[in-house]
Order: sequence, then structure tokens, then C-alpha cells
Amino acid sequence: MALSYKARRRWSLVILILGLPAYIVAAVTVVNLFERPHILLELAIYIGLGVLWAIPLKSIFKGIGQADPNTKDDNT
Repeated sequence: MALSYKARRRWSLVILILGLPAYIVAAVTVVNLFERPHILLELAIYIGLGVLWAIPLKSIFKGIGQADPNTKDDNT
């Protein structure tokens, strides 16, 4: 079932305010499991995890910055 524009907007806000900081803490914890990895390995882990969180949530964030497509535009 597809989410409405308002629901996607609300979920994206919840994800950015609560989920993303939790994911950042988890990413730092994963990197800390290694004993001070090489700087390039550390960078690769952060880049990989930085992209990984967005892939499953792409459908929620798609089009959020645009105007609500369900409202009628009275300017035309």
C-alpha cells in the first residue's frame, strides 16, 4: 500500500529526527569494533553505511521537497 504525501512527509521527519542519529551511533559503534582501522578502511565503512541507510527508505523521501501533488493550484 502506498503512503500518502502527508504520511510520507511525517515519516521522513521521524526518520531524520530519531532514526538517523540512532543509525549514526550504530555506525560509530561498528567502526569502534575494529582496533583503529586504517583511515581508508574507516572512510569506506562510513561511506558504505552512509549510503546503506538511504536505499530502503528511498520511497519515503522521494518527492518530499515538492509541493503536495494532491492539492489544487489556484494560481493558474
